[in-house]
Amino acid sequence: MDPLIVRSVAEIRHRLDALRREQKLIGLVPTMGSLHRGHERLIDCARSECDSVVVSIFVNPLQFGPNEDFLQYPRSLIQDAAVCAEKGVEFIFAPDTQEMYAGDMFTFVEVTRLAEHLCGPYRPGHFRGVATVVLKLFNIVRPNRAYFGEKDYQQLCVIRRMVHDFNLPLDIVAVPTVREPDGLAVSSRNVYLDAEQRKAAPTLFRALEVARRMIESGESHPDTVKTAVREILEAEPQIRTEYVEIVDPVNVQPVSVIDGPVRVAAAIWMGKTRLIDNVGTEASVPRRRQ
Repeated sequence: MDPLIVRSVAEIRHRLDALRREQKLIGLVPTMGSLHRGHERLIDCARSECDSVVVSIFVNPLQFGPNEDFLQYPRSLIQDAAVCAEKGVEFIFAPDTQEMYAGDMFTFVEVTRLAEHLCGPYRPGHFRGVATVVLKLFNIVRPNRAYFGEKDYQQLCVIRRMVHDFNLPLDIVAVPTVREPDGLAVSSRNVYLDAEQRKAAPTLFRALEVARRMIESGESHPDTVKTAVREILEAEPQIRTEYVEIVDPVNVQPVSVIDGPVRVAAAIWMGKTRLIDNVGTEASVPRRRQ
């Protein structure tokens, strides 16, 4: 059965209110479309836990900077609808910009502190745009659960914090990163890579895996780990490194010593394409002598 494509806020609210009266559990998978295997994994998780699944498809202008790829961002609603049909999605909420942002916007959501590091300094206003559109989606759909991938780890943390701080009545479900066989994190922007760049792109994950192994082997100095990651990245001519950081997994703050769970994250450029990735790991704990 094909999913119902809903364009208006009023209609999606009306249809979901009927499900809520039947006490159905509603899951939301927020996307910008161009659905890939990472999105499919989110949908599968929602499908396994909820009675009804809504996939939102909206390329959000608020989270793109002036020199970013808003106009070029891939849009493929027909193909996306086919993916949703195969996965058993009941509703696609696909509003246009006028429907989501009728008139001028004067109110925005800004999650401070968590957006200060990693991608924050390089994409000013990005997380304000993400938090604003996600809060709007939560208010429109009113899901019981919403599903986000760990590839966009900082985004996941920002949304979790927003839900906590605003006492929103839903659960945020984190889904592990989906990867290609060579380790490259699945992303809509991978289609921008040419053949040589695609061949070199798995270097990012390989470098992060080196960091993970160092930390799990007992390395506690962040600078030592970050230097090792940068050396691997900078040895690849196709890669320009934007950042390498090691942060705590809740507030996304850089750590001065690795003595517990951390997230190792990096962003790189390959030509005009920006890729991000991260891995979670934990410091090894020396065994106490008996």
